[in-house]
Amino acid sequence: MSSTFFGLNIAYTGLLASNAALNTTSNNIANVQTVGYSRQQVTLQAASALKVFQTYGCAGAGVETLAIERIRDEFYDFRYWNNNSKVGEYGQKQYYMQQIEAYFDDNGQNAGFKTVFDQLMVTGLQAWMNNPDDSATKQQFIGFAGSLAEYFNGVAGNLQKAQKDANQEIKLKIDEINSIAGEIATLNKQINTIELTGVHANELRDRRELLIDQLSEIVDVDVQEIPVTDKNNPDRDTGANRYIVKIAGGQTLVDGNDYNGLECVARKDYEKVNKSDIDGLYDVYWSDGQKFNLYNGAMGGALKGLVDLRDGNNGENFSGEIVDVGVGANGKSTVTIDVKKHFLTDLNKCNLSDQGGVIKLENQELKYDSWTYTVSYDANGEPTYSYTFTISDSSKNGTESLANNKVGKMATIGASINYQGVPYYMAQMNEWVRTFSQKFNDILTGGYSGTEPGIKMFTGGMPTDDKQYTLPDDKRYDTESYEAYQSRLEALEKKWKEDYLAANPGGDADQAYQGNTAEQERLRKEAQLTISVGLGDVTEDSYYMLTALNLDILNALELDPSRLANKKEIGDGVEQNDLLEDLKDLATDKDKMSFRGSSASEFLQCILSDVTLNTKRAETFYQSFADIAYTVDTQRNSISGVDEDEEAMNLVKFQNGYNLACKMIQTLTEVYDRLILQTGV
Repeated sequence: MSSTFFGLNIAYTGLLASNAALNTTSNNIANVQTVGYSRQQVTLQAASALKVFQTYGCAGAGVETLAIERIRDEFYDFRYWNNNSKVGEYGQKQYYMQQIEAYFDDNGQNAGFKTVFDQLMVTGLQAWMNNPDDSATKQQFIGFAGSLAEYFNGVAGNLQKAQKDANQEIKLKIDEINSIAGEIATLNKQINTIELTGVHANELRDRRELLIDQLSEIVDVDVQEIPVTDKNNPDRDTGANRYIVKIAGGQTLVDGNDYNGLECVARKDYEKVNKSDIDGLYDVYWSDGQKFNLYNGAMGGALKGLVDLRDGNNGENFSGEIVDVGVGANGKSTVTIDVKKHFLTDLNKCNLSDQGGVIKLENQELKYDSWTYTVSYDANGEPTYSYTFTISDSSKNGTESLANNKVGKMATIGASINYQGVPYYMAQMNEWVRTFSQKFNDILTGGYSGTEPGIKMFTGGMPTDDKQYTLPDDKRYDTESYEAYQSRLEALEKKWKEDYLAANPGGDADQAYQGNTAEQERLRKEAQLTISVGLGDVTEDSYYMLTALNLDILNALELDPSRLANKKEIGDGVEQNDLLEDLKDLATDKDKMSFRGSSASEFLQCILSDVTLNTKRAETFYQSFADIAYTVDTQRNSISGVDEDEEAMNLVKFQNGYNLACKMIQTLTEVYDRLILQTGV
């Protein structure tokens, strides 16, 4: 049978249970404003009944307090983390796109493109047409042209500043990831240390999941918690767990007590991807030296938004087929790549670095010093566009060298990022600047000022020595055609035959040339249009070097405005202005100049349509995902959050339970007092 004092023990277990419940309620109330805190509750269970060998068989033994557990639903956590990465991504895109939109905006308060372009091509040109030979009017027109150049310089500078800000923020986010990863690894160790004893580490788990909340806004996360088993007794619950955090499409950041740190490494000036990139853009590496893939399509969060803004090229990165591997005149390896994409066949649209870079040949990455752009033609007059890269020596590539088995493989530079970021807008401005400058300069150099031939107006400032590019006409890719190639080839053939006859009087130059296939091939290659771009004296003076950042007015024209041409024929009077009609048409006639199917004056509409669309898209998606995050968090808090009214009710309920347990003990005390003291048992 049960003990005489069995009832007292039952009351005692009720007292302990109510006390634990009161303490837990007190803890919930104390943390009602604590971010990330999960409501806790006491788990109770009826104690195992005792056999008492009576007719009723068993007697209840009171209550057991099993554990104090968090109320948490992992489903809502995962939903929140997945959605939060989108909030972080579009939050960054919204912020930076609003800046870029402000740079291009022409609202009358700041001198945007339409304002300065109309000053040049409407106000200034009309005044010049009224007084074609007036130096003061020409000076005013040159001043308006200078304002247009300053506009592009300023916008390009602002875009580079935005790229620099995004680059610095990437480093801050990487540092934040490292900090969070280190703390999660420490918490994993502390949690396992506690839970190996059979106790739930509630507050530590709350802290860990709050850190995952923060991490999910920076980069996409995938969390796994795997129970640690005892190999000798697989059915035993050890209480320990292996907690794994993966980011950026499945790359392991934290595994149990260990984490992989990340490090930002600034690119060298000869490792640039795009011509207009700022120096020192960061690549990210794991602590073991492996490269962290910033361009992983599965990556999300603020880090993706920043990378898209910093490096987004609208999918227009360099790519082509390797057709030849050889050795250049300087003894360095070369690789020739045929290209077909429109933004590579037209150098006005190309954005390759002119300071060297990194090229990926199938699965091999090598640094290159310089490159040449070549246009060649077959017998049918069909053009082939190719780039020949000069591979850097061992001082940059170490012991790695160019393999010979690359012909037929694909070559790429940079990543294809299907977002219109800073590199895309820089490339768009460069294309307009190059095209407009070429057309404008062609009109001026085709005319006269008085008896003097016209000179160019637009040029570019060299990065050093305060010099300007001369932009020679023999390095023009916008006017390249099969007819131009044939003309160059015929001139070379004629010169060869003249030299042959000078060395062999009375010889048959035509027959000698026809029989010399090696010389024919050499002249065909020489007749091809080839433009070299690269380091030091390799770079040739061409319109490719002209960018929105360095657009300038020719110094000679600023010093002597009278050299600005205004007529087509040298014999016309000084008041003739027929050349200016061509300049006027250049602004509105798509046959004179076309940019993305529009006229020169519609540049702002083309760019703003891109910028505005991306800005509105970022704002819409950010607001949508922020609303979803709020809804999911509300649902999550409805389960795990502390409700003040509910806790107040629990306080009364558990207080009553505690009082009743105390009353039971008091009652039993009186019973035992009567039993022991008054019956003499």
